[in-house]
Amino acid sequence: MSRPVILTGDRTTGPLHIGHYAGSLKNRLALQDSHRQFLLLADTQALTDNADDIGKVRRNVLEVAFDYLAVGIDPAKTTICLQSHLPALAELSMLYLNFVTVARLERNPTIKDEIRARGFGRDIPAGFLCYPAAQAADITAFKATVVPVGEDQAPLIEQCNEIVRRINASAGREVLPEAQALIPEAGRLPGIDGRAKMSKSGGNAIALSAGPDEIRAAVRAMFTDPDHLRVEDPGRVEGNVVFTYLDAFDPDRDEVARLKDRYRRGGLGDSVVKRRLEELLQELLAPIRARRADYAADPGEVLRIVAEGTRAARELTDATKQEVMEALGLFRL
Repeated sequence: MSRPVILTGDRTTGPLHIGHYAGSLKNRLALQDSHRQFLLLADTQALTDNADDIGKVRRNVLEVAFDYLAVGIDPAKTTICLQSHLPALAELSMLYLNFVTVARLERNPTIKDEIRARGFGRDIPAGFLCYPAAQAADITAFKATVVPVGEDQAPLIEQCNEIVRRINASAGREVLPEAQALIPEAGRLPGIDGRAKMSKSGGNAIALSAGPDEIRAAVRAMFTDPDHLRVEDPGRVEGNVVFTYLDAFDPDRDEVARLKDRYRRGGLGDSVVKRRLEELLQELLAPIRARRADYAADPGEVLRIVAEGTRAARELTDATKQEVMEALGLFRL
């Protein structure tokens, strides 16, 4: 029996952080044995709001690849590929734009939120607005049926499936499968400053490559409960970044529950829970950091892995593009 196909990936705008690890990398590691998995280095998608700094997008292709390999992604099990070198994705994106309206793109909750967050107003890059169609092209080109995303990204999978249904209806048969969003339990981690989104550019993230001093400083600076001024004061767990991170990274659920209870009743200082979290993050990131340094010392080998994966992905995505075009009845030479 053939294995189900997973497509996932990351924009190449900077090294990955622990939010990526909690949000999707753990899932990718767990599923690479049971699924046929493709990891997309999404450099083309990164250009939708970084066209003024193409160098940043280019420089970070290998940086993200280093992180993938450092956390344990096995290129013998997972295909790592470069989006801009898969022309079928761009061709399918253009084709799919004929099956969706501008009004529907503008109504997508994920796109609306991102437009608002970036302050585009009406000066929205066309590539950014059309991202749902481009992501549908990415997913369907690999015939992926599972797509790990954050809860805020689920509307993109819904819109992908709408496009799939229109393509299949036009073809008169099922050419493309629908995809299911795989949403991690941890959800999206807030930034260390308590903001809703952890961001590489916002300076409120802990990189997977962070050193011991960086980790220590970030944990010490974490937002907790501003009204928890003394150890004996009752404290709020909800919205407390330290406890949110403990929920994401501490395997001892019972101990976390006990700490939350003590914190709410009073008698537990921020320094105690921060120390526990720092120890967990130091233990998690030390081997990742060491493996990353090894890969970064041999970028030629990482480039070979990406090139080999991209060649395999190109063969697959080109075949899907041809199948879609033939099913729709486009003129063939």
